[in-house]
Amino acid sequence: MIADGAEDEDKWLAASAAAFKQNAFYMQRAIDSNNLKDALKYSAQMLGELRTSKLSPHKYYDLYMRAFDELRKLEIFFMEETRRGCSVIELYELVQHAGNILPRLYLLCTAGSVYIKTKEAPAKEILKDLVEMCRGIQHPLRGLFLRSYLAQISRDKLPDIGSEYEGDADTVTDAVEFVLLNFTEMNKLWVRMQHQGPARDKERREKERGELRDLVGKNLHVLSQLEGVDLDMYRDTVLPRVLEQIVNCRDEIAQYYLIDCIIQVFPDEYHLQTLDVLLGACPQLQPSVDIMTVLSRLMERLSNYAALNAEVLPYFLQVEAFSKLNNAIGKVIEAQEDMPILSAITLYSSLLKFTLHVHPDRLDYADQVLGSCVKQLSGKGKINDTRATKEIVSLLSAPLEKYNDVVIALKLHNYPLVVEYLDNETKRIMATVIIRSIMKNNTLITTAEKVEALLELIKGLINDLDEPQGLEVDEDDFEGEQNSVARLVHMLYNEDPEEMFKIISILKKHFLTGGPKRLKFTIPPLVISTLKLIRRLPVEGDNPFGKEVSVTATKIFQFLNQIIEALPNVPSPDLAFRLYLQCAEAANKCDEEPIAYEFFTQAYILYEEEISDSKAQVTALQLIIGTLQRMHVFGVENRDTLTHKATGYSAKLLKKPDQCRAVYACSHLFWLEDHETIQDGERVLLCLKRALKIANSTQQMVSTGGGSAGSVTLFIEILNKYLYFYQKGIPQITVESVESLIQLIKNEEESMASDPYAESLFASTLQFMEFQKQKGGAIGDRYEEIKV
Repeated sequence: MIADGAEDEDKWLAASAAAFKQNAFYMQRAIDSNNLKDALKYSAQMLGELRTSKLSPHKYYDLYMRAFDELRKLEIFFMEETRRGCSVIELYELVQHAGNILPRLYLLCTAGSVYIKTKEAPAKEILKDLVEMCRGIQHPLRGLFLRSYLAQISRDKLPDIGSEYEGDADTVTDAVEFVLLNFTEMNKLWVRMQHQGPARDKERREKERGELRDLVGKNLHVLSQLEGVDLDMYRDTVLPRVLEQIVNCRDEIAQYYLIDCIIQVFPDEYHLQTLDVLLGACPQLQPSVDIMTVLSRLMERLSNYAALNAEVLPYFLQVEAFSKLNNAIGKVIEAQEDMPILSAITLYSSLLKFTLHVHPDRLDYADQVLGSCVKQLSGKGKINDTRATKEIVSLLSAPLEKYNDVVIALKLHNYPLVVEYLDNETKRIMATVIIRSIMKNNTLITTAEKVEALLELIKGLINDLDEPQGLEVDEDDFEGEQNSVARLVHMLYNEDPEEMFKIISILKKHFLTGGPKRLKFTIPPLVISTLKLIRRLPVEGDNPFGKEVSVTATKIFQFLNQIIEALPNVPSPDLAFRLYLQCAEAANKCDEEPIAYEFFTQAYILYEEEISDSKAQVTALQLIIGTLQRMHVFGVENRDTLTHKATGYSAKLLKKPDQCRAVYACSHLFWLEDHETIQDGERVLLCLKRALKIANSTQQMVSTGGGSAGSVTLFIEILNKYLYFYQKGIPQITVESVESLIQLIKNEEESMASDPYAESLFASTLQFMEFQKQKGGAIGDRYEEIKV
């Protein structure tokens, strides 16, 4: 049926256009022959085609534009006739003899335009006559286009300031009165369209009205262009009259469009000075009007106005723009009891952005907006509407984007109260936004109080929230979120050790209650931050002011031990193991032997009970040996105990090559060049001999299995250890032992031939020895003794 209707419209338009074209042709022929009578006759017949009711607004507009073009030609002809002696008054009366009222009024408007141009009568009288005469057309569609034609032909003939039609008797008030009257009548016709026809065609009528709205809005545009419409006239006459018509029409479509039209066409300065009048009309609009969008656009325009013209900022304070907007939004929400929460939040989001742009130094204004938002959200529970939560995130992100400083947002009392109304998923999103802002702007959070407030804001990432059954967070997303929390830890910093200790204590409180799966991400940065604090503690005797320091290394180490104890239960024993060794090394630098020994003990317990994978054991043992080698704080007894444990672990590794490498690595535990008390050549030699024994055992196993490669590499690696300690001058490492090992390796020439790595390693070792000989000096002399 719709398709059939469209086809019928095309046929009707084609028929009207054909008749229109024919009459236009005869009209033009009459114009060419200066035949006024025939010109009027055919022009009336031509305009008679506009009397149709069968066309949609879109199709009717096509016909109207044809008429407009032809009437311009007719207007020129009328003007020429007056120059040839035809009385314009007679012409004005003559056109009114047309048989039908619609063609008559189109011709009257055309003749009226000529009448004004001749200036034989005041423009205001002719305009008043025309706008009153047009009341004769009450058909909405035809009346709208007729009055649109009147507005178009009179636009350049209004008695405005500086206009040639101003005159002594004509003032801009008359021009304003004419436009307002035409606007009022057009709006009435436009609204009347909504109530014509059956209810089932409501959607179609709304669409058609949308196509016609610019015809009505052009009147407001004309008003905004009048030079004589200054602020006083706008405030005293134009705005009240327009708003009165908007409110009284009680039509949703008209009210929304026309309020928005006022905001768009009139200057920002006028809006600023008449805010109370404009905003006062908003609560009186129909509940279904999208006032949210209208007010948001108004605030956006005012924000841009302030941004582009810094000198106008005092006027915003002078007129109390913020208070008026805030009160207006409250009244609108109160008047529209069924307003969706999305609309209310959007209004406050726009108001907050306006406040941040216009009054960036007034944090109390921003907090007041957030407080109003909290008031609207109270009693609603968690907001689950996706668009509403997205708008809340936009609201909360605005201060971060404006100030580029989370610390300022933390000063807003109502900020965390708004966050509380977000669902868990959105809390995580908001927390990520906050952390991203901190990292982007390198914002340091320097007090325990601010850290506590920040952690409350981002608890969606650091605590296990009550998730609905069956809801699982994507592992990649979770890992990314927790890594961002880990990076955040390093932005929480204070130079004062006592304040810094308060900060890390707060972090500990939140992290340890944040659920086990988060600990492997959050504990390491917390430990590292705490270790940095230890390095900043004043050395004993380094406190010239005698200030008593409550934060001591012992206290911090106890704190660290409590943190790391939580990790093996995650389970993350490997991570806890590494952190214990780092803490032990830090205790070593602080000369805290009992504490360092305790950390090592904890690391050994984890190695024995939790680390069972052979590769993980090798890596862990390397860390133990490397860390223990750097320790100088231990006394003989403690060091022997720890060293004995390490060498024992080496001998128990699953694979022989791993045993061999671990045992020769242990040799470094018995000879530290800068510590005379830890220089035991006998035990160094014992480790190397034990490593050789294991390498021999490996070689025999390879030979038995029919293999030929692998063990020779171990011999070469042990040779390098022999050379290292030989160069250090350890008496137990003799020339004979080095030479016998070299000879042993050379005897394995066949094995090396099948192992390019071993061959290359041995060649590099011999090259190193030759290089040392060529250097000369004491070391060169020692290497000269070795006969290769």
